[in-house]
Amino acid sequence: MKRILPDLWQTAVENPAPGLYTHAYLLTRETGNVLFYNTGHHQDLEDMADLGGVAYQFLSHQDELGESLNIIRQRFGAQLGGHIHEQSEFARIRVPDILFERREVQLHNIDVIPTPDHTPGSTCFYVHSAHGRYLFTGDTLTLTKEGNWAAGYIPGYSNREQLAESLKLLQELAPDAVICSGFDGGNAYQTIVPASWPSLVHRAFEKLVR
Repeated sequence: MKRILPDLWQTAVENPAPGLYTHAYLLTRETGNVLFYNTGHHQDLEDMADLGGVAYQFLSHQDELGESLNIIRQRFGAQLGGHIHEQSEFARIRVPDILFERREVQLHNIDVIPTPDHTPGSTCFYVHSAHGRYLFTGDTLTLTKEGNWAAGYIPGYSNREQLAESLKLLQELAPDAVICSGFDGGNAYQTIVPASWPSLVHRAFEKLVR
């Protein structure tokens, strides 16, 4: 695992489909570490054990499901969080312990923000860390090889209008670091000047609604 921020670690890259790459991220906390997204790398789990294990695992959407969820549960006893609109998909692997339904605060400093419609239950997580504000966008917003943020619209599946509304919601935030789930082989996260975030999201919004 690679440390990318004082309390945030990035797992080794995975390639679940041609042209698609993913990482997971471990947020270390005195009250229990949180793993965002998912990983199947054995060495990452060994590194997580050295860092205090995994108390919670939060998925941004159903594409992050995999048998590794059960391995992480068995190894660390991690509680799984996912959106209620995708609980039937989750149940094929593992029933969530925590169901997200509306915007709420979990674990005292994690703002859970439902953001359909990359998938119906797509959810973002806005962490208020002592070291900055981290926005985990899942695939609602993804980072391109060129370093631009783009909406995770799937033609024939996603609802463009609903996704546009989700981008408007994210535009109101002021993150110091933004971390996506799936990406196309460039970087998977970006540290930014918070004041620049609304304009970055607006560019993605304009491309989406054209």
